[in-house]
Amino acid sequence: MSDETFMRLAAPRKKGILALVFSRFLIVGILLVLQVLLYVLVFTWLNDYFTHFYILTTLFTMIVVLYLFSSDMDASAKLTWLLLMSFLPFVGGFLLVYTQTNIGHIALKKRAEQLIEETKDALPQSKRVMDRLKKEPEDVEGIVKYLRHSGCFPIHDDTAVTYFSQGEQKFAAMLEELEKAKSFIFMEYFIIEEGYMWGKILEILIRKAAEGVDVRVMYDGMCEMSTLPADYWRLLQEKGIHAKAFAPIKPALSSHYNYRDHRKILVIDGRTAFTGGVNLADEYINRKERFGHWKDTAVMLKGGAVDNFTLCFLQMWNIDEKETQYEAFLRQEKFPPRPGEGYVMPYGDCPLDNDKVGEMVYMDILNQAKDYVHIMTPYLIIDGEMEAALKFAAERGVDVKLILPGIPDKKLPYALAKSHYKVLTEAGVKIYEYTPGFVHAKVFVCDNVEAVVGTINLDYRSLYHHFECAAYMYRVPCIREIEADFQETLAKCRRITKKSIREEKMSYRMAGFVMKFIAPLM
Repeated sequence: MSDETFMRLAAPRKKGILALVFSRFLIVGILLVLQVLLYVLVFTWLNDYFTHFYILTTLFTMIVVLYLFSSDMDASAKLTWLLLMSFLPFVGGFLLVYTQTNIGHIALKKRAEQLIEETKDALPQSKRVMDRLKKEPEDVEGIVKYLRHSGCFPIHDDTAVTYFSQGEQKFAAMLEELEKAKSFIFMEYFIIEEGYMWGKILEILIRKAAEGVDVRVMYDGMCEMSTLPADYWRLLQEKGIHAKAFAPIKPALSSHYNYRDHRKILVIDGRTAFTGGVNLADEYINRKERFGHWKDTAVMLKGGAVDNFTLCFLQMWNIDEKETQYEAFLRQEKFPPRPGEGYVMPYGDCPLDNDKVGEMVYMDILNQAKDYVHIMTPYLIIDGEMEAALKFAAERGVDVKLILPGIPDKKLPYALAKSHYKVLTEAGVKIYEYTPGFVHAKVFVCDNVEAVVGTINLDYRSLYHHFECAAYMYRVPCIREIEADFQETLAKCRRITKKSIREEKMSYRMAGFVMKFIAPLM
C-alpha cells in the first residue's frame, strides 16, 4: 500500500468553509429543511378552513389520546406526547403518527425481528453451566433467564475477562490481538474518526485482509455527517476490507434515522472480543484533548462468551443482507470449564422490540443489591422507573454512588442531568463529578460480585433508541479491579451537595427544566 493511499484513508481531513458548502451534510440539511417547510405550508393552507380544521383537529386529538392510553409506550413518553398534543394538537398528532407508522421504521423492525428469530437457537445454553449457577449464593438465575428470553445470549463459565480502566490500555491490547488474527476480524463501532488511533488499526486491517483474513468494518451512518466522507466504505473495500455504514443519513425524512448503532464490538477469530465505551477516535486515548482528561473503560474477553458478541455483530451486519451465515463463525470447540473464573454473559439491546434490555439489567442490579451499587455514566437522562429504582436502592440502605463528567461534552444533556440531582440526593444517592474532565465510561459494579461494562448510557437514547451491547459479569475476578478503579476515579471527583445544587447557574436550571419536557422524544 502506498503512503499516499494510506494517508487518504487514515489522515484527518481539513474542515473549512468550502468543505462545508460542498459537503453532504449541508446538502442533506437543505433538503430536510425544504421538506419541513413543505409541511408548514400545508398547515398554513389548512388555517384558511378554520371551522373544518378545528373539528378535524378535535376528532384527531381524541383518537391520538385514546391510542396513547392503550399503547405500551413508556409512561414518560406518553406524558410528553400528551403535553405536546395540548399545545400543538394537529402537529403533535401528526408527528406521533409519523414516528409510529414510518415505512423505514417498520421495515427495519421487521428485519430485526426476523434475524433474532432465525438465530434464537444458534447458541444453546449449557445445562452444566446453569446447574452450577444455581448453587451460587446470589440469585442471578432470574436475570440470566431474562437475557436468554430477550435474545440468544447464553451465560458462560469458561471465559477470562481483562478490565481496562483507560482507553489507552484497550488500544494497546487491540493492536496486539489484531496482529494474531488468522481467520476473521469483525469491527462494529459507533464512531470511527481519521487520525492516529484509527490509522494504526487500519494499517493492520489492510495487511490482514491481504493475508486472506475476513475483515469486516461497520460504523454508524452518522459518521458520514461528521467524521468520515460519504464514500469511506468504498475506500475500505478497495483495500480488501468489507465495510458498510449502518443507516446512512439520506435527504428524506424518516424515523428510521432515530435508531443508531451505538455498539462497540471487536471480535477476532471467535476467541477474543472487546467492548466498552471506547470508540475509534483520538480523544478516547487522550491523544487529542477535547473536554479535559477522557475517562473511559473497556473489557477484553477470551473464551466461550466471545460467541455472544460474534452473533451480535452478525445480526447487525446481516440487517441489510439477503443471504445470512452464522455457523461458520461460531466456534464448535469450547474452552474447558475453569471453576472459579466466574460467569460472563455478553448481550445486545435492540430498540425495535418491546424489551428495554439495558434498563432492565441495570434495574435488576439496583433491586438485588445489598451493600453498594457504584456507577459511571456520561449522561443522566432517566425516566421515572429508573429514578425510582435509584432512590429505592439508596433508601433501603444501599450505598448508591454515581460518577458523572465534570467537564461536559454537550451543555444541554449536562443541564438535563443536573435536573435529577435534587430528588436523587434527597433520597440518599451520592453524586460526584469528575473534575479532570469527561467520563465516558458505562459501568455498573455491585457488592463485589456483579458488574456490567458496555456501551449503555443512563439516558433515553441508549435505553430506548440505540442498538447497544454490554458484558454482564458475575463473580469474575476483575470485578474487584472495576471497584478499585471506581474508588480511584472517585478520589478525583467533587461531591454534589444541597449547597452546590442551590448555587447552580440559573441558565443550567432553566435549560434542564425545558429539556426535561422533550427528553423522552429525543
